[in-house]
Amino acid sequence: MATVLDSLVVPRSSALPSSAALSPIAAASSVSSLSGRSGLRHYRGLKVGSALRTRSVGSLSYGPAAGGARHRRGGLVVCEAQDTAVEVPPVTDATWQSLVLESDSPVLVEFWAPWCGPCRMIHPIIDELAKQYAGKLKCYKVNTDEGAAIATQYGIRSIPTVIIFKGGEKKDAVIGAVPKSTLTTSIEKFL
Repeated sequence: MATVLDSLVVPRSSALPSSAALSPIAAASSVSSLSGRSGLRHYRGLKVGSALRTRSVGSLSYGPAAGGARHRRGGLVVCEAQDTAVEVPPVTDATWQSLVLESDSPVLVEFWAPWCGPCRMIHPIIDELAKQYAGKLKCYKVNTDEGAAIATQYGIRSIPTVIIFKGGEKKDAVIGAVPKSTLTTSIEKFL
């Protein structure tokens, strides 16, 4: 349950005794007594060390454990992507010919940049597609800041842009952060 704080009176620094007149210990105790009177908890920082025990479920860890340690309420943030993500390899000017144009299977290439927000939104979708179509479709990504020659060659003016190649030829292009279903429909045409 949340507690509502009706009012909090914090005296101005001029209302407090001068810190020059007080020793550092007395100044600290007067501040802590102020926080004690108002019912606020005193913050002591993060506790990090071997005293905290953690529980582990798969790749998920959380703590402290119930055995002997004080049990606290709190939220739990779980990143499920770390177990399911497939790292889509980058392609460069040097590897473009062999990995994309000379590939026997269809190739999906994502043109992106690290500063692009929509690109970061579409990365997990491309990772899912790479896992879903493993063996049928090869997936690569081109950082347009590093591979500007490739982006210019294919007329990339907006990112993210996803291009599907088959037999060394550009077959389809999807521009922008689109839903997975849009990319799946485009991929299915060329499998």
